[in-house]
Amino acid sequence: MNREDFRESIIALFETIDKYYGSKTEITQGLFSELDNLDANLTAWNLSEFDLVRSAYRTSGDKFMFEGKGAYYEISAERIIDFKQTGRNKFEFIEQYSDTVFRITKLRFHYKY
Repeated sequence: MNREDFRESIIALFETIDKYYGSKTEITQGLFSELDNLDANLTAWNLSEFDLVRSAYRTSGDKFMFEGKGAYYEISAERIIDFKQTGRNKFEFIEQYSDTVFRITKLRFHYKY
C-alpha cells in the first residue's frame, strides 16, 4: 500500500471511530530496529487496555490520539510509514523514528457488532 492509500484508510478509520467509543480497546506497542525483520522475540512490547472514550487528530504536533479513563496514547501522523487493517476491528500502524528505530502499534477494538 502506498502512502496516499494508507492515508485514506487512516482517515476512514477516524471518520468512523466513534462507533468504538465505550468498547474495550487493546493497544499493543512494540519497539524494534529492523523493518524487514520484525522478530517478536527481539521486540520490546507493551500492552494497554481501556474503554475508548475519545479519539481525535491533534493538529498541534500532527498526532492521532486515543483516550480512555486513565489512559492516553498518541501516534505520530508524520512518522507513519505503514498502516493496514489486519482483521475485523483490528488495525496496525508502523512509525519510523530513525534509521533503526521503529514502533508498531496494534489496535484491537472489542466491538460487539
